[in-house]
Amino acid sequence: MSQKFDVSGIVSSAYVHIPFCRRRCFYCDFPVSVVGDRLRGETSGTISQYVDVLCQEIAITPAFGQPLKTIFFGGGTPSLLSINQLQRILTQLEQRFGIASGVEISMEMDPATFNLEHLAGYRSAGVNRISLGVQAFSQELLQVAGRSHSVDDIFVAIDLIHQVEIPEFSLDLISGLPHQSLERWRDSLNKAVAVLPTHISIYDLTIEPGTAFGRYYKPGDSPLPTDETTVKMYEMAQRVLTDAGYEHYEISNYAQPGHQCRHNRVYWENRPYYGFGMGAASYIQGKRFTRPRKTKEYYQWVQAGAAIDCQVTPPKEVLLETLMLGLRLAEGVNLAAFGQEKVEEICRYLRSYFDKGWVEVAGERLRLTDPQGFLFSNVVLAELFEKLG
Repeated sequence: MSQKFDVSGIVSSAYVHIPFCRRRCFYCDFPVSVVGDRLRGETSGTISQYVDVLCQEIAITPAFGQPLKTIFFGGGTPSLLSINQLQRILTQLEQRFGIASGVEISMEMDPATFNLEHLAGYRSAGVNRISLGVQAFSQELLQVAGRSHSVDDIFVAIDLIHQVEIPEFSLDLISGLPHQSLERWRDSLNKAVAVLPTHISIYDLTIEPGTAFGRYYKPGDSPLPTDETTVKMYEMAQRVLTDAGYEHYEISNYAQPGHQCRHNRVYWENRPYYGFGMGAASYIQGKRFTRPRKTKEYYQWVQAGAAIDCQVTPPKEVLLETLMLGLRLAEGVNLAAFGQEKVEEICRYLRSYFDKGWVEVAGERLRLTDPQGFLFSNVVLAELFEKLG
């Protein structure tokens, strides 16, 4: 029985990268361009030029499949766009690919980068899901992380979101920050729950080379929390958020029932998607492609026709990607997609992790246990990559 993975050309999701930030956070290694505290899309020629090129890329991209069911504006800080710029991008997407009724349109925002007028305009343009980059409810930790907003700004932003009645409201927090104690972490969790987001994302700090944190710290060194403490932070988040009624549906994500992020599930289920903008990745017709990460090179690539020149992902890599991404989900991966022989091979390699209680099979689905399996997911996945790669 052969593997049954969907690498067809049917695409109904799009990621749009808006690379502009007021400043670069100390942990960030994303492709971003710093514009300072004063400029926004209404006043920045740099942002206007980028939107021109971005719309050009969208216009010359071949359409594969259905109208878009999910659109995600990530960054960077998409809330630095003017209302007209956001509307222009959405209009270009609709003209090129169509936008389905009931589409989920997500937009990442940072506190203190928008006001009530901006938010109401984004809502009128179609945005119905906001991901707010809070990161911490501590002024000291926000400064340590290089964030440009204050704790007061967080509560102002949340009040605006509730005023405009955005249907889906997600909130991001980071664990494992320098000087972050368990007590501070519990406080952030409790304050997050209290403001009633429909979704909460919890990210453990990763020290990336080339970032400010990469220059300041080495993993495991003080003032970073110890590995034991970060494990306790993960377990605490799982306990506090599930007790508050959130479903732990993915390693880093929690949602109220019926409020999971539909766009991100496209990635975790290894389904195809368009990517647009500097540094954005796409997965179309079995091909993965990442655009240039620097502005000049990205502009030149678009002007040259935005050709995607790469090979179809080999079946073995599709298998590994499906396992790596799907095991992030609480329901895991459907073993029926792999065939009996491959299922037996996978289970044989994971036997010791079954014994540890990190992995289990429920019906036809292979999944990591919560929280222990999720905590040791890197160990489990490394084993699969070594044996199946």
